[in-house]
Amino acid sequence: MGQLVGIFLKRFHRGPMDSQQSAELLPGTGLKGNADRGGRRQVTLVSLERWQELMNQVGGDLGPAARRANLVLSDVNLENTRGRVLCIGSSRLMIAGETRPCEQMEQAAPGLQRAMREHWGGGAYAEVLTAGTVSVGDKVSWDPDPSV
Repeated sequence: MGQLVGIFLKRFHRGPMDSQQSAELLPGTGLKGNADRGGRRQVTLVSLERWQELMNQVGGDLGPAARRANLVLSDVNLENTRGRVLCIGSSRLMIAGETRPCEQMEQAAPGLQRAMREHWGGGAYAEVLTAGTVSVGDKVSWDPDPSV
């Protein structure tokens, strides 16, 4: 079982990421108050452990907020999880795909964008299936029966 260790909202497209203690997930939209919402990429997620591996690989020391993902998860492997359902608190998210790294990652640390292209290093994006408020410290697990 994993844990939600960080929540970040973006004020405007390509804008700064603001740390939050809790946030509301809305089906069809994503995180309430986040600039980039809707479509299949409603929420972006990154694994804390994968981020730390990337920092070691490129010799960087950036915190996971630099990834610009909405939710930072610990003890959750996101690689090859397309179609799986993730439970965070009372909310449910369906992983819709891999988040590809953009040029902002290269600006953050030389070599990072290329390094992130392997093993879903950029994390994943998801659609909100079940609304709810999520908070830092919430337990995170894979839904064993996503049909329910």
